[in-house]
Amino acid sequence: MNARAHRLKVREVISETADAVSLIFDIPTDLTRRFAYAPGQYLTLRVPSEHTGSVARCYSLSSSPHCDERPTVTVKRTPGGYGSNWLCDSVSGGDILTVLEPAGNFVPRVWDRDLLLCAAGSGITPVISILKSALAIGRGNIALFYANRDRESIIFANRLQQLARGYPRRLTVTHWLESERGLPSARVFALWARPYRRHDVYVCGPAGFASSVEQGLGQLRIPGGAVHKENYRSLTDNPFEVKQAMATVRGTAAADVATVRVDIDGETHTLPWPRSEKLLDVLLNHGIDAPYVCRESACATCVCTVKQGRTRMLMNESLIEDELARGLTLACQTLPESDDLHIAFDQ
Repeated sequence: MNARAHRLKVREVISETADAVSLIFDIPTDLTRRFAYAPGQYLTLRVPSEHTGSVARCYSLSSSPHCDERPTVTVKRTPGGYGSNWLCDSVSGGDILTVLEPAGNFVPRVWDRDLLLCAAGSGITPVISILKSALAIGRGNIALFYANRDRESIIFANRLQQLARGYPRRLTVTHWLESERGLPSARVFALWARPYRRHDVYVCGPAGFASSVEQGLGQLRIPGGAVHKENYRSLTDNPFEVKQAMATVRGTAAADVATVRVDIDGETHTLPWPRSEKLLDVLLNHGIDAPYVCRESACATCVCTVKQGRTRMLMNESLIEDELARGLTLACQTLPESDDLHIAFDQ
């Protein structure tokens, strides 16, 4: 079992719509620090399965650490989706779920900037966390564009109405209902978003919606660096089931092995690093409790700093240019290029 997996009690289950529920978790005192989270992050839940033992599913935190007492994830039922249907149908207050510590980088770095938030369906879950947090600790104005199938499918409808009334000068909420107006086109979105074209943009929703929004933003010539997108994805690996790395140093030619010094959790480890083996696999294979969730470069949980030596990443969906320039890398995708390296998990 992943060392960052913990058993948490579900304090309460709230029905948000006919096909969406919120799960509110109690966090034991000794896990308070581990479950400190940033607005826009998510939790990974273990869902039991008769066929595979378990499956892992990621759900965004809809609560805000700045104005909500307990972490909460919101789950919308997906047709044919095993995890979402099990959580919506089977979980009650008092149940115990196995949960990984918070992860994800769909998080504003500056809270005083104006924000344009775009969501569709359950994409509202990380967006409302950002929205509530920006109102609580920021000073900027916020415009929310929220698309849904119909009025009954709007998640957090009452809460959004309360927030709009409470912050009339800072918050603008626009609901777009497919049942009344069809799907939002790029042109229509661009016309709506024109007054907010200097805002930082955060987008979360299905691929078709996100594509229309991005095309609309392109028509407004909004630079890509101002647009932040949260992608839905299914994990190909189960982070609750730790697998031993396949590569071993034994029998590997010396020229194919680097040496790495790793600073993590207040300790320093010096390890052989086969050049074809990702850093995360090396650490896990040596029994070192390195942080990770997706192992696919998307969540940024395994971010670390290259202090000495050269490395390369096979894939990168999380780090931006200035972070790469500061030497940040993702352990789950990193291979060595130098003979001697120094890596620190200091983020």
